[in-house]
Amino acid sequence: MKYSKNFYQIKSNEEIFEKVKEEQSTIGYYNLPFQDTSSIKSYAKTVTQKHIAVIGIGGSSLGTRAIYEFLKHSNDYPKTLHFFETTDPILLNSTIKDIDLKDTFFVVISKSGTTIETISNFRYLSSLVTIDKSNLAIISEDDSKLYSYALKNDITTFIIPKDVGGRFSVFSAVGLLPLAMVGIDIDNILNGCKKLHNSFFDKKEYYEPLMQKARFLVENKHRFNINVLFSYSSLLESFNKWYIQLWGESLGKININKTKQALTPIGLIGPIDQHSFLQLIIEGKRDKTVTIIKVNNFENNTKIPSNLKEIAGLDYIDNLEFATLLDAQANSTIQAIEEQQDIPCDVITIRAVDEYNIAKLMYTYQLLTSVIGQFLQINTYDQPGVEYGKIILKDKLKSK
Repeated sequence: MKYSKNFYQIKSNEEIFEKVKEEQSTIGYYNLPFQDTSSIKSYAKTVTQKHIAVIGIGGSSLGTRAIYEFLKHSNDYPKTLHFFETTDPILLNSTIKDIDLKDTFFVVISKSGTTIETISNFRYLSSLVTIDKSNLAIISEDDSKLYSYALKNDITTFIIPKDVGGRFSVFSAVGLLPLAMVGIDIDNILNGCKKLHNSFFDKKEYYEPLMQKARFLVENKHRFNINVLFSYSSLLESFNKWYIQLWGESLGKININKTKQALTPIGLIGPIDQHSFLQLIIEGKRDKTVTIIKVNNFENNTKIPSNLKEIAGLDYIDNLEFATLLDAQANSTIQAIEEQQDIPCDVITIRAVDEYNIAKLMYTYQLLTSVIGQFLQINTYDQPGVEYGKIILKDKLKSK
């Protein structure tokens, strides 16, 4: 009689670390921090159009948008990024109204080359303005139909490596090319990634916190199966959306014991959601972990004026910097949660609003996702549930 033991066991940190190290030979995102960016930067410099339209969805746009929207308010970039992600006709046409299509460079991004939302938007925009090799670049796999279209029409292409999944692709040409086009320092982005990569794999400062956080989330996944990211800056709203895709699509899986796994991501923005979701955190069911993300230095000293004295009772905010108020609001939320003594909570502080620090944060979450996937003994990098929905959609549209 033979027996194959395949049931789920939480392995030691060292075993998990070795498994993650092994992934580097087959999972391409680990190598992206060390790529040569010269071809991307050279091509980006040739783009003269004022507007850059990113046509993509999910992993083809969320990461790029997260970085751009974190940085754009603190920088005077010569070009503007616009995102065509949805098939919502109202938003589609509203976005078009904000740009001059004749002064727009288009970047079409689809790993498969047949993403229905991306191709639908590409077709529509092509019906409104001539899009050809003079104002178009395509980013796709090198055997996709979109790539073949590019070759046939002499359109510049950049390749998405087959071993880099869409939600892990922001540090490939998917993100770096459009970001470079607007003037963002993509080498500094990769420097942030390198810092995390080297620190983790050399078992330095970021190794222990990542491993311990991953282990805690997995060991307590039945009790605390909801993971709340409470970002105290509206600059991080798109980062939250990127995190939700990364977490949900990577960790909602069936493990080796055929057991459904789920860590449910929720993205909040402070102080806005203090006035809603914080009530649920403080007095609701204890099924949530909370990570507070703060920005240490906004490099902005805008103050609250000491006017409107007839509105009494708030003299203590006279001439207070908004950044100081926001930090106090974050700290108050942290204290309120910690005083409950039964809500797992940790704090991440972003040192500055720059390329290096947003990249560090995003690469941290990519690594954390990979480590958790190994603990859960799942395939972190596929998405059969998403593909199932795509098959149904295709069948429904074909039957019309």
